[in-house]
Amino acid sequence: MRPIHGDDPHALAIVRLGVDVPYEQAWSLQRWVHDKRVAGELTDTVLFLEHAPVYTAGKRTAPHERPADGTPVIDVDRGGRLTWHGPGQLVAYPIVAITDVVAYACRLEDVMIQICADFGVAARRVRGRGGVWAAGEPSLGLPDRQLGAVGLRVTRGVTMHGFALNCANDPRWFNRITPCGIPGVGVSSLSAETGRRIVVEEVMPIAEKRLAEALGMEPYDLHEEDLLRR
Repeated sequence: MRPIHGDDPHALAIVRLGVDVPYEQAWSLQRWVHDKRVAGELTDTVLFLEHAPVYTAGKRTAPHERPADGTPVIDVDRGGRLTWHGPGQLVAYPIVAITDVVAYACRLEDVMIQICADFGVAARRVRGRGGVWAAGEPSLGLPDRQLGAVGLRVTRGVTMHGFALNCANDPRWFNRITPCGIPGVGVSSLSAETGRRIVVEEVMPIAEKRLAEALGMEPYDLHEEDLLRR
């Protein structure tokens, strides 16, 4: 394992937190890592995980976008609107130093587009919408379908939150909300688009490679227990 020095500009620590991770637990860990990164006590770090089922609302979420049936929602400090996280969805929280938030958000979208291509799925950006999409076919009544979303917070030049890519999650979780506040569109996953089950465990090593490449960094594995000793 590489030494952990905050002044190493090329090191990216990969921390895999596992499955069914409660949102508040991961959020608290993000804040802790963020403080350490700002202080120069950690290298750039990315947390990979699957959450326990949860709806989260970014700062731009409008009141009418919340579930009408009273389903609990966690209000968070990222940008963006309302979304869902849970089993079958790969979530990545890069906690990295950046200088341009717009360019960084585009880079995360590029990472998801590349991951989708690695599994034979054509994903793209859609003007005026965040995230990455599978193109619809209006003549067949098939809407554009969101495959992945980006939500960020940047303070003191270091990021929090990140991206979520649908791999094998149940799309019915999205039926209670308007994902990311965008009406008239669908939600899909790598599994739904390819017709075969593609689980997070299969996607994660590809995502780690693509993210490190996009950030121009050298990844190294860091166990959660070792991270918490810093």
